[in-house]
Amino acid sequence: MLQHLRSGMPGIVWPAIPNQAAANILALLQQLEQSQWWPQEKMLDRQLTQFGILAAHAYRHSPFFRARFDQAGLDVNQPWSAAYHARIPLLTRAELMQAADQIRCRAVPREHGAVNEVQTSGSTGQTISVLRTEVSQLFWLALAMRDHLWHRRDFSASLAVIKALTPSMDDPLEAARIGWGHPATLLLATGPSYAQPLSMDVAQQADWLMRRDPHYLLTYPSNLSALLDEFEKRGGFPPSLREVRTIGETLSTDTRERCRHLGGVKVVDMYSSQEAGIIALQCPVSGHYHVQSESLLVEVLDDDGQPCKPGEVGRIVITDLHNFATPIIRYEIRDYAEVGPACPCGRGLRTLARIMGRRRNMLVLPNGERHWPLLGAYRFREVATIKQYQVVQHALDDIEVKLVVEHPLSSGQEARLSAIIHNALGHAFPLRFSYFNQELAKTRGGKFEEFVSLIR
Repeated sequence: MLQHLRSGMPGIVWPAIPNQAAANILALLQQLEQSQWWPQEKMLDRQLTQFGILAAHAYRHSPFFRARFDQAGLDVNQPWSAAYHARIPLLTRAELMQAADQIRCRAVPREHGAVNEVQTSGSTGQTISVLRTEVSQLFWLALAMRDHLWHRRDFSASLAVIKALTPSMDDPLEAARIGWGHPATLLLATGPSYAQPLSMDVAQQADWLMRRDPHYLLTYPSNLSALLDEFEKRGGFPPSLREVRTIGETLSTDTRERCRHLGGVKVVDMYSSQEAGIIALQCPVSGHYHVQSESLLVEVLDDDGQPCKPGEVGRIVITDLHNFATPIIRYEIRDYAEVGPACPCGRGLRTLARIMGRRRNMLVLPNGERHWPLLGAYRFREVATIKQYQVVQHALDDIEVKLVVEHPLSSGQEARLSAIIHNALGHAFPLRFSYFNQELAKTRGGKFEEFVSLIR
């Protein structure tokens, strides 16, 4: 798959000499090729060894985790076992948001490279901020490349991307120059890529895809579902499309089947988060999700905090083994998953049979068009300190904005926030504000949606 490796050395085409960034990815990929076949016992031993180094660093440099380890009576200098690791109290999303400055390390190894801030509002409407290093990004790139290699993608083919905060890129010359983007273009020459923002109306997306007729499509599951509705009405599907890659949300079995039935196209899903990176990749053999154990220690826990067995559903808890800037240790990410069996592919990486959580809905406009509402708490905080929000579309002319704040907004603040929301929704809907002083209620299944449309 990498026989046409891109060379970073002027005048040298073959054998290729990659640049430093590509060489680091290749070094990780070589190790990942071996470790994916390890038995789980060997993997756990390596994970706990790496975690011991991270824990000692966090104890020295993170006030939050020094106190947490001390309160739990844990000695970070002794060898770690799974049982000892499980004694660490869970890190909640609220703690990660409210105690961010105390969680962050006062020092980061210089060799880990530049430190960057990542923000995400997630499915709860709560904004969190995490620092990630170049090492964290390196693992993201290597695991993303692993996904390409597992599924034997044709790097010379064309790629279409429809996702949030993506600028329109429909110039063929510009697309050909940029290619697929990192990590693929760090290692290889690729085919062209084309992009459109998620705010584009679904019907327009379908027109664009039919015109571009890409080999691969990258988008969100809910957007894919809306596109399938549109293509079903038209009775057509981009004829060259081979595979749809989905990110960011829960992918339903129904959406997979509809895509296969309508266009004979397979769907490959990736489970990731901004704060923890790539969590699990879909197996090319079984379709289960392989936990990326070389990067993360992932637990699935029942209501009593005990590990779930295959077939059982529980809360996902994540430890990032390589983030020395903002330690993510036993982080309850608020997603749920069903533990999977040993995979017939032979890989020793643990599996998740299903991933639940992070559900979002499509906005319905008065003219019947639908698109993804680009809501997010980033700009909300320009107006006021909003702890949590939820936007509920009760009817075409009735949208409720639920806010968890210490004090209700002034009329001026409501006007400013309304302008931001109208811009995100793409229409000047009538808005009404409701205020709460405690966390908003979850759904019956223990989930939360930042946007809910009650229009059928």
